[in-house]
Amino acid sequence: MNQDISTTSGCGSSACACKSPEAAAAAPAGIASINGMALHEAGEVLDEQTLRERACTELLRQQAVSAGFLPRSTGLNAPEPDAETRTAIEALLEAEVHSPEPGPEECRRHYEAHKPRFVVGQALHVRHILFAVTPGVPVNALAQRAEAALLELSRQGVSIERFAQLATELSNCPSSTQGGDLGWITPQDCAPELAKALFLQNDAIQALGLHPRLVHSRFGLHIVDVLERDPGRLPEFAELQAQIGARLALQSQATALRQYMQLLVGQADVEGVELEGVDTPLVQ
Repeated sequence: MNQDISTTSGCGSSACACKSPEAAAAAPAGIASINGMALHEAGEVLDEQTLRERACTELLRQQAVSAGFLPRSTGLNAPEPDAETRTAIEALLEAEVHSPEPGPEECRRHYEAHKPRFVVGQALHVRHILFAVTPGVPVNALAQRAEAALLELSRQGVSIERFAQLATELSNCPSSTQGGDLGWITPQDCAPELAKALFLQNDAIQALGLHPRLVHSRFGLHIVDVLERDPGRLPEFAELQAQIGARLALQSQATALRQYMQLLVGQADVEGVELEGVDTPLVQ
């Protein structure tokens, strides 16, 4: 990535020598601005995300002016981005933001480190007991109750019917009427937290039986028992190399763009909007 970014961001920059004395004045107090260029009108209230988007676009517009991709703008307000501005920003990013293409070895390492994520056709026959976290519920007491139930089910000699009994008594899931049985599920059927714990981690459940730890999700705490497992199929690396390479290239691009935006933010006079450490819409 080209790190040589000018601190003169074009018209609107506090360092811009082409500005008139009127334009050199900072934006009025209470108005968010980038290098003195107001991002909104006085009295206009913007939500945080919209304000950040305007600020990031204005940072890039000013850099495009500095790099010669756009003519200078007159006035003290950041102009609305038009087709010419968007084209110029795209040209700027193509010229100044570069990221390395992942090679075969990097793709292979990613494949080896994340094999569970590439398995296709896997499914689990699962039953669970859900201790739902809802407003007003004392979480510590709920966790203790869930841990006590898990401990009981983990003891040697516990009857095979006990799980279904506790699910009927304790679970906050509609599946409690079936003894907690969820039937066959795939990663796409689960909340992301459950999918990660049950399918996607290298240490995800591989054997049948009771999961030794509570599984946390946005719904609450789960005691999980795997009754049956279809392991699915892990495609060979050669089948996935192009897909992995494209994914890693996107990640590399996002990282390079994030670093570029951080440089622009660090060199700019930013007022009334928080941009440090924030992902712009361009890198999400």
